[in-house]
Amino acid sequence: MLRPHSLRIGLALLVTLALAGCAGGPAIPDTTYYRLGQLPVVQAWEAPLTRQPIVVPTFVADGVHSDQALLYALDDEGMRLRAYHYQLWVDPPTRMLQRRLIATLRRANVAPLVVDNLPQAREPAQISGRIIALERVPSGGSWTIQVALGLRYQPPQSNRLDAPGDESDGVDGDGMVRVYRETRAVPDGSVETSARMIGDAVDAIFVQFMADLEAMQAVSQ
Repeated sequence: MLRPHSLRIGLALLVTLALAGCAGGPAIPDTTYYRLGQLPVVQAWEAPLTRQPIVVPTFVADGVHSDQALLYALDDEGMRLRAYHYQLWVDPPTRMLQRRLIATLRRANVAPLVVDNLPQAREPAQISGRIIALERVPSGGSWTIQVALGLRYQPPQSNRLDAPGDESDGVDGDGMVRVYRETRAVPDGSVETSARMIGDAVDAIFVQFMADLEAMQAVSQ
C-alpha cells in the first residue's frame, strides 16, 4: 500500500506533467485585422453630378458577407464559403465599403456634400450598395479574389430610395442600377495580398460606377 506521502508526490508529478503537456500544445494565433489600403487618386469632376447632397447609407449584405471575418471558398466555383477565425477586417464590410465610397465620391467632386445620413426634408440624392461577393477563391493551386457589388444611384426627385437588387442592371426611373464584378489573381496567394487586392477591386468598381454616372448625366442633358 502506498503511503500518504508517496501518494501526494505522485499526484503532484501527474499535475506537473499535465501542465507541461498543455504548455507544449499549439499556440493560439494572433488575430490580424486588415484595411482596404490607401484611397486611390481619382480625377475630380469639373461640375458635380447634382447640386443636391448625396447620402450613402450603410451597404447591405446577406448572411456571412455582413460579418467582419475574411471569407474564403472551398471550391473554385465559390459555392462553399468559410470564414477565417483570426483574419478579420477592421470594420464590418457593410460599414467599411460605405465609408470608402463616401471618401471616393468626395474626392471626385460628385456632389457639394456627401454624407452618411441627412433628414429626408433635404431631398438628397442617394447612392446605395449591396455586397454580393467579397472573398478569396482557390484557383489552380493558388488564389483569386472575387468582388461583386450592386450599386444604385437614385436622384432627389424620386421617392424610391431602397437598396439595389443583387442581379439587376439598367435604369430605374431617373436613376441607375448596376452590378459590377472584379476577379483578380493573387500573386503570392497570401491573405494579406488578397485583402489589398480586394481593396483595389472595390476601388476599380467605384471608379467604373462614377464613369457610368457621368455617362448617364451626359445622356440626360
